[in-house]
Formats: sequence, structure tokens, C-alpha cells
Amino acid sequence: MTGDQRERPEVLLATTGRLGRITLNRPRALNALNHAMVRAVDAALRGWADDPAVTTVLISGAGDRGLCAGGDIRAIHRDASTSDGTATAAFWRDEYRLNARIARFPKPYVALMDGIVMGGGVGVSAHGDLRVVTERSRVAMPETGIGFVPDVGGTWLLARAPGELGTHLALTGAEMTAGDALLCGFADHHVPAAALPALAADLAERPAAEAVARHASPAPPAPLAAARDWIDACYAADTVEEILARLTAAGIPATEAAARTLLGRSPTALKVTLAAVRRARRLATLEEALEQEYRTSRACLTSHDLVEGIRAQVVDKDRAPRWRPATLAEVTDAEVARHLPGDDPDDLGLTAPERRPDKRS
Repeated sequence: MTGDQRERPEVLLATTGRLGRITLNRPRALNALNHAMVRAVDAALRGWADDPAVTTVLISGAGDRGLCAGGDIRAIHRDASTSDGTATAAFWRDEYRLNARIARFPKPYVALMDGIVMGGGVGVSAHGDLRVVTERSRVAMPETGIGFVPDVGGTWLLARAPGELGTHLALTGAEMTAGDALLCGFADHHVPAAALPALAADLAERPAAEAVARHASPAPPAPLAAARDWIDACYAADTVEEILARLTAAGIPATEAAARTLLGRSPTALKVTLAAVRRARRLATLEEALEQEYRTSRACLTSHDLVEGIRAQVVDKDRAPRWRPATLAEVTDAEVARHLPGDDPDDLGLTAPERRPDKRS
């Protein structure tokens, strides 16, 4: 690798016509977010919010594999396993505040959710105003597979998906197609991948909604729509144990596959995730969900499963995590409650007087 390649900025910023462009630029890492990238995106949005020359903001990912595969979990693993997790907590704090800024940004914020969009990639896209998926989109919140819990406002989005679709997606980490993302409220429009360059060019000259409408087309059918009956029936249960029992008893290939997936996930992460999504249904704002997620994420930093999950899936890649506790029965209510404390202050500083109405409400 040459020096020029090593020094290439990880976030590219540009203005073209009336458009402010943000490009996540770590294609070899699937544009995974690190702290410096979060700060760069946040600074750009703060500057463009008051710039009359910029009327629309567009975010996309470099390369042809996706917008963003999530946070840099290798860095999180290093910090959590060799230090006290302070750096990761600081990263999450700024990341979640960025997610809130995107949701309240005063100008149209357009996200090209092409290819892989997972975890932190959802956070920088699915809280925007015009969220565009393509036939290549693969959208997911796969955190339970690494002993973690959906964050970046994911619990807010999952809690508002139709029926129990959000519960299914949260616990299994299943990928959504373009149609699924539209059905579940993670996206607004489908545009063929081949039309994205033309869409970006139009955004520089036209109002955002008009530009997107010029290129939008019907999405392929949503596979999750056909699965609503068994998903709603099985995931309406009050506990992960009962959800597993219902999936097993249903006795069809799809439910058996879902049950096998859950049995491979962190038992603690499953129970905390179910509690977090159910609590998020009762919250009034995205900011409240982000505050809850920040407390949950910091609790995960002190747990065994987050470090072990990243080790197994990303570092050693043996795909054989040794969860502790190893079974759902061993995960106590007290341990779940430790991840969801109820009386913490507003650690993110997203206080009620600063909140504006949700632009999609």
C-alpha cells in the first residue's frame, strides 16, 4: 500500500451545487465507523446546518459492497479486552449523539442504503428523511451474534416495525431485503442501484424529494410479509424461553431455522435485547431510546459476552463463542436489570427542551 493510499481520508466531504456529500471511505473495512469518522460526519452536519448554499445532504459508502457494515468492532474488542472501555464509551456517546443529530437535521438528509447496511450503518442512514434502498440492500441489526444489543437507535426502529417483526429481527439479527426494509420502516424508497449516480446528480440541482421520486421504482416483494403469521404468533411471547418454545412447536422449516439461530446467540444478549425492544415501545422519542441504549452498551462493556463474541466472529473467526452464562435459564432477572438501569441521568445530554418533533411523525 502506498503512502497516498494510507493517508486517504476516511470520510470524504464535498459540495456539488446545492448538495453536501458525505462518503464513508473505508471500503476494505466495509466502511466500518470509527470515532474519527463519527466526529468528521458530525462536524460536517453542524457546518452545513447553517450554510445557505447547502440545501440537501447525501450520505453514501465508498466501494461497491455497501454503505457501512457497522462500528469498528475490532477496535472495540481491543479496548474492552486490554483497557477499561473508556475509549469505546466515548465513541458510542458521540455516535449516538450523531444519530440524534441526523434525525433532527433541519435540511433533507438522504441516505443511499445500497449493499450492506448493518449496525452503525443503520444509525447513519435510517434516521434520515429520505432513505433509499436498492435491490442489493442487506439491512440488519446483528448485535446478538457478538454478545451485544441493538444500538444506534435500532431499538427505536425495531420497536416500531409492524407486529413482532422487530422482535424477530432484533433477536435473530436476520437481514432485510429492500422490500423488508420498506415494510419495517427502515427505508422510504427503492431506487435501482444503476440509477444511484443519476440520483446523486439530480440531488445537486433539484429539491430532494423531487429528485428521489424521479428515480424511485417499486421494490421487490418483502419476504417478511409472507412470514408475518408465524412471526407474530411466536414472538409475542413474554420471554425468550417461550419464544423458543413456540418456534420449536410450530414445526415448519422457517421457525426451526429461527430457533437454531437463537440457540447460537448470547443468552444474556437475547434477554436484554427483548427487554430493551419492549421498553423502547413505551418511549416517546428517539433520544430516550438512545439514552437507554447508551446505558445498555456501557453495561455490555463490562460483560464477558461482548469480548468473547467479537473474538469468535471477527478476531479468531472460529465461530464458536463460549457464552457465559451458557444457557437462558442461567441469565437472571438481576443481570438483565443491570443492563437496563432506570434512574441514570441524561448521559448523552439529549435533554427534552432541545428536542424537535420527529420529521417523520
